[in-house]
Amino acid sequence: MLPNARMPVALALARGLPTSASCRSLSHNQHRTFSTEPRLVRVLYDGLCPICVTEIRLLQYYQRSKPEKVTFVDISLPDYEGAKYAGVSYDAAMDEMHVIDQRDQVHRGIPAFSVMYSAVGLGWLGHFMMCAPVRPLMDKCYAIFARNRLKWTGRGNECRTASCAKKTR
Repeated sequence: MLPNARMPVALALARGLPTSASCRSLSHNQHRTFSTEPRLVRVLYDGLCPICVTEIRLLQYYQRSKPEKVTFVDISLPDYEGAKYAGVSYDAAMDEMHVIDQRDQVHRGIPAFSVMYSAVGLGWLGHFMMCAPVRPLMDKCYAIFARNRLKWTGRGNECRTASCAKKTR
């Protein structure tokens, strides 16, 4: 049994918490960060696209019973800044779906959907989309959708080359 004086340190170490003894061993220039907050998957979506918003609402429904693992970022809001989201510009986010995973890796197109679906508990769907026989078809279908979604959602007149003229950047 440990002496009573060492018990708080032993408990802190067992829980993975920093102790004054373990922090003192760091040199003056080293810093240790302890974060209990998990990093979230960030989904960048066009909040003015009715199809996109419907899918985001569905994903929010699927994650309702779990602690939030995904944050949904509406790129159509005036305060969207690509620098805050792994450098994904507004124009790039308008061209195709972007998802930033917990390691700050950016996924585009079908891989983005796979990461997004897996994060909300629909991993089977994400794996299906990525499997070898299905992926080429998914890539082609998504490319057609991404190229035409503005026109198909009634925004073709106000938008040109996948970048809305009304949105100033």
